[in-house]
Amino acid sequence: MSDQLNIADFLSPLNLAELSDDEGYKDGQMGRVIAVYEDEFPDLGRAHIVLVGIGEQRGAGIIGPESGAANAVRREFFKSFYWHTDVGIADIGNIKPGASYTDSYAALRLIVSELTDLGKLVVILGGSHDLTIGQYQAYAGKRRLIDACNVDAMIDLNVDSPFPHENFLMDMLTGEPNYIRHYNHIGFQSYFVHPRMLETMDKLRFDCYRVGHVKENIEEMEPVIRNSDLFSFDISAIASSYAPSNKVTPNGFNGEEACILMRYAGMSPSVSSIGIYGYQPQDDIHGQTAKQVSHMLWYLIDGQSRGTREAALTDRDMFTEYHTAFAEVDTTFLQSRRTGRWWMQMPDQKFIACSYKDYLLASSNEIPERWLRAQERN
Repeated sequence: MSDQLNIADFLSPLNLAELSDDEGYKDGQMGRVIAVYEDEFPDLGRAHIVLVGIGEQRGAGIIGPESGAANAVRREFFKSFYWHTDVGIADIGNIKPGASYTDSYAALRLIVSELTDLGKLVVILGGSHDLTIGQYQAYAGKRRLIDACNVDAMIDLNVDSPFPHENFLMDMLTGEPNYIRHYNHIGFQSYFVHPRMLETMDKLRFDCYRVGHVKENIEEMEPVIRNSDLFSFDISAIASSYAPSNKVTPNGFNGEEACILMRYAGMSPSVSSIGIYGYQPQDDIHGQTAKQVSHMLWYLIDGQSRGTREAALTDRDMFTEYHTAFAEVDTTFLQSRRTGRWWMQMPDQKFIACSYKDYLLASSNEIPERWLRAQERN
């Protein structure tokens, strides 16, 4: 309870009456079943997922009132129906803005750190994308090496920009000491990215996936996300026809693809914090972006429900084993009998997440690129 009281000092409670329609919530809707910080801080004991809002956007050069994005999403999400009764959900309100945006980072860091220590999946409704720094600092403060995954139309390494939301990856990926073991970037759009930037990322053994490649083989992103600890999603990755708040580009993922990526994050046994950033309610049309994000949250819960059904890799009765060899390397592939997901064994005997495509390549005596990249990083 002392941790919860400490967290509450940094939070503003919600007013459900302001977030709901006049008639309130119907039986079975999220607003009826989520444990919400309204009058008292909720008991998080039964919660698997904890939502928290943060409206900080000064890192994007926006001076003035904090973003109302989190509450705009809640208005839609709380109206959706609760299907996955095996997944407990809590909402602890909004983080109070700090005197500076770095103070807001610090508050986010504290809350994500405390909640992940309690074994919760923390879902952050931002705010500008540079808040990913506060999310990352929750792990760095524990000196914990992590895999990070970022979904964004751009690669935010613009050192010439004065705004952190356009260059925060520089600090995150190159700052010392550094706790990024591996970084994956999903959905970049080539016309926004200098070719030499991709060369640099490749030299660092980081993996970047172009939006067209992902759309053609979206199932290949499941093992990428499954291996991650931190997951960050910028609304700019979604085509503006599906997320009108996105004024960066008309292209990108459609609404269903964004939901699939979020489901993969929910299924992951490793992902412990998820940030959804860059939504500007004042730029939205008919609340469509808020609806899109609320649907992504619903699919996240669906993924969490599916993921909890997965057996431990040590329980081999729950997996089908395939032994194969490629390039004179003997290896083992495992396929879950519960979820159909795949793993492959590395030379150090550890298993990493993979796909059916990797198994087919290995069976054809070809080295799967995922295996090769993982081996290069060892």
